[in-house]
Amino acid sequence: MKFYSKNTISSRIFDTLNVLGMCILMVLIIYPFWNQFVLSLNEGADAAKGGIYLWPRKLTLANYQLLFEDDHLIKGVLISIFRVVVCTAVQLFCTGLLSYVVTRPEFSGRKIVRRLFVFTMYFGGGMIPTYLLYARLGLMNSFWVYLLPGLFSAYYMLLISSYMQGVSNSLCESARLDGLSEIGIFTRIMLPICKPVFAAVIIYLAVGHWNSWFDVLIYNPDGDWDTLQVYLRRILLEVEAFSKIQNSAEASNAARNLSVETVRAATTMVVTIPIIIIYPFMQKYFIGGITLGAVKE
Repeated sequence: MKFYSKNTISSRIFDTLNVLGMCILMVLIIYPFWNQFVLSLNEGADAAKGGIYLWPRKLTLANYQLLFEDDHLIKGVLISIFRVVVCTAVQLFCTGLLSYVVTRPEFSGRKIVRRLFVFTMYFGGGMIPTYLLYARLGLMNSFWVYLLPGLFSAYYMLLISSYMQGVSNSLCESARLDGLSEIGIFTRIMLPICKPVFAAVIIYLAVGHWNSWFDVLIYNPDGDWDTLQVYLRRILLEVEAFSKIQNSAEASNAARNLSVETVRAATTMVVTIPIIIIYPFMQKYFIGGITLGAVKE
């Protein structure tokens, strides 16, 4: 076997090109987000002229003021947080328990159950039958429409069960001999051992619930359970309506420091920053859960 020293010219060239490539990739990833942040801090009329790249030309907080002066926004934030916490926790527990069931060799129907759930990944009833079903079940205009339809996820079941199959069955057998129930085995043994994959699924579920807005519009027509995303979308539509009014002096004065681009950028920041803050704390579990769950010996 031939080893290459880091002091050789070829290794130095490789390291230089590698660092340069990573720096370029980092700029390509970070700059779009930074540009949106800069736009969100710039006056709308000035931003319409273009040429804003690295810092705001006319600094203002009017875009964020428009978003946060809405009295209903705090309610939307609280509902969004409540939805993320409750739905993520309950759906993770139910899907994890389903994953545990389909990986138990002593359960003779595990293959049938797995195939039934996989079938739902490829075939569905469609939007109209789903809407009629939710209406018949009384889920409309209630928080349950966010929680119950996603209690069991076939995709996350496959992800978690793939990880659980790598856990030695002797641990579960020893726990049964000690008198531990199946629920106890799942909560006291499987959950701690499979923490990486559960953390990865938490990220998927939490981000999905945080960004969800289409189901809110369809299944919550009364607006009693509107989330943050819906309120922000409503504000953005109002700004777009203002921008289409050409001859109204009142509309012009109200929106002189605003534009669709700057309000959209501020909306992007409000929605994205909470995820960016939380993600670094979950990154190691996210990577470990995805990669180790796919490794089979």
